[in-house]
Amino acid sequence: MNSTAKFLILLTSFLCLFLLITLFKFLHKYWWIPFRIQYALSLQGIKGPPYEFIHGNSKASVQFRKEAFSKPMASLTHDIFPRVLPHFYSWINIYGKNYLTWEGTRAQLVISEPELVKEVLKNIEGSFPKTKFKNFIYKILGDGLVAAEGEKWARQRKLANHAFHGESLKSMNPAIIAAIETMLEKWKGREGKEIEVFEQFRLLTSEVISRTAFGSSYLEGEKIFQMLIKLSVLASRNLHKSRIPGISKIWKTTDEIESEKLAKGIHECVMEMVKKREEKIVTGEADSFGSDFLGLLVDAFHDSDEKNRLSVEDLVDECKTFYFAGQETTNSLLVWTVLLLAIHTDWQEKARREVIEVFGDKNPHSEGISKLKTMNMIINETLRLYPPVSAISRNVARDVQLGKLIIPVNMVVIIPIIALHHDPQLWGDDAHLFKPERFAEGIAKATKYNAAAFIPFSLGPRSCVGMSFATTETKTALSMILQRYSITLSPAYIHAPFPQLMVQPQHGLQVMLHSLQSDA
Repeated sequence: MNSTAKFLILLTSFLCLFLLITLFKFLHKYWWIPFRIQYALSLQGIKGPPYEFIHGNSKASVQFRKEAFSKPMASLTHDIFPRVLPHFYSWINIYGKNYLTWEGTRAQLVISEPELVKEVLKNIEGSFPKTKFKNFIYKILGDGLVAAEGEKWARQRKLANHAFHGESLKSMNPAIIAAIETMLEKWKGREGKEIEVFEQFRLLTSEVISRTAFGSSYLEGEKIFQMLIKLSVLASRNLHKSRIPGISKIWKTTDEIESEKLAKGIHECVMEMVKKREEKIVTGEADSFGSDFLGLLVDAFHDSDEKNRLSVEDLVDECKTFYFAGQETTNSLLVWTVLLLAIHTDWQEKARREVIEVFGDKNPHSEGISKLKTMNMIINETLRLYPPVSAISRNVARDVQLGKLIIPVNMVVIIPIIALHHDPQLWGDDAHLFKPERFAEGIAKATKYNAAAFIPFSLGPRSCVGMSFATTETKTALSMILQRYSITLSPAYIHAPFPQLMVQPQHGLQVMLHSLQSDA
């Protein structure tokens, strides 16, 4: 046998070995591991829809959502769980409150028992870190505060706490009121006419976060907002789609190409804002980068201590996180509260009487905002029925015991907030009804002393840093609206709650404004 023949035999043997190893790894990842996890959890009583090779349950999830979103709700009910998370709703009814599902080959344990939820969210041992975002959602939030872990999270949380808590919130009040007055000025002359308020509130909340966190007007941040909204549409559209492994490295979809362009555009806009702050220092126009959130970030970006210094990526990710979350969360809360008040005019009148009693015809102030007990009850009930974020997730960092369950490493734990908030076993047979009085004695008694039954802003050390900011802005806006108008629902309104990352009205919110001022 000549040397060429020996070489060919050796090469063929090598290729066969390579293909066998590749096949083994492929089958191990896409068949053996799912089979092993499914079997291990079934022995513990955890069932779920069967795993489909490579795709998991992604196809079924997409189909559930497609059917649910194709038509509005049949009636004006607050029982929105079946529409907002139709796959979760269906599988909970089939397999129980805790079940196993699959996003591609990634195992997901869905839990909606409050005790287990509390155990996950209050864990301080690092067993359940935040899920790292990927693809489209990563381009919106990056590795900012929502996703960061360890020392990086602690550093970024400290910055956010400084910017959005205590005295900082009080100092934001004039900017919040100015933005609301601008919106209300546009409403003049619209009395007795239909007005679509979802987009109005989107502009308002965008203006507020621009002024308070970034020291600019909405016009300066408009490009960023528009690109973030487009990214959220792409993310929602691709949320449960799975692709053949490795194909995205070779061929990108139109949505993936578009998302990369948008992410690049946002990066450029943010750095342009940073450059303006830096130039003011250079020219002597300012002696600091500012005390708002952007100023704190730029200051950290220039920190002389390398351990505390923010990278360019971290700075951009934090800006994206607060532009998006700071605006969309408040927008969602505000629009659903107005819907509920337009439907339940008795509670609208109670809220108005309280506002007049506390503020008269003057603009709201920080001391008075804290005294709005009825408003607080209404907002909590809105957050229960229409939580801005419908579900949250955590990774499983190691094999861990959760309740009586042993959960394997590298799974994801999914907590469907909306399932907890609408559970009759936690809230009673009237769980789907708007009853703010259930919060009359505070959250603890409303939830039958189980903190994890009501988690609109999550729970534990990773609870939303912007909670006070969102509720303060909402109370201020509602107070100023109720001082001037009574609101009724327009016959044109179509009830179709829709999870585009945040829970939104799919077709907007159309209301009728009725002036309360005699000179209107």
